[in-house]
Amino acid sequence: MKQHDLSLPTGCVLRKATSADKWSIILSVFSAKLDPTQLRWQQFWVIECHGEIVACGQLRNFLKAQELGSLVVAPGWRSRGLGTFLAQHLINTATQPLYLECLGEQLAQFYSRFRFVPISFEDLPRSLQGKFRLSELGKKLIKIPVVFMYYPGHT
Repeated sequence: MKQHDLSLPTGCVLRKATSADKWSIILSVFSAKLDPTQLRWQQFWVIECHGEIVACGQLRNFLKAQELGSLVVAPGWRSRGLGTFLAQHLINTATQPLYLECLGEQLAQFYSRFRFVPISFEDLPRSLQGKFRLSELGKKLIKIPVVFMYYPGHT
C-alpha cells in the first residue's frame, strides 16, 4: 500500500500536533477506550477537517524501537480512509523497527493490510516488553484478545 494512492477528503489536512491539540487528543483516546498512558502530544499527528481534529495517532519512541499507537478516527469520520491515510503516514515516518498492539482480530486484519505481522510477546524488544507486559498477562489469564504486531519494512 503506497501513500500516494491515498488522499484526504476536501477540507482535511494532515499535520503535526501542536500544544493546542492536547485536550482533543486526550479526549479522542479516552473516548476510544485506548491506553491513556504515555500520551505526549509532541509525538502525535492529527488530521484536521474544517477546523476540527477528526483523527490522531502517534509514534512512541523506545530504545531501538517505535510503537504505532493511539490511532483514533472520530466516529462520524470513519470509513472515509482517514485511519488508512494516517497509519500509512506513521509507518512512512518511523525511523526504527515498528511495533504495535491491538485488541481483536478485526484490528489485526486492518494492520495486516500494511504488512504488519503478528509477533509473540517473547519476540518483542525488551524496551516494549515492559510496556506490553500487562497486556500479555491479560491475554494469558483472562483471554483478552491482544495481538502484538511487527512491521518488517523497517530495520
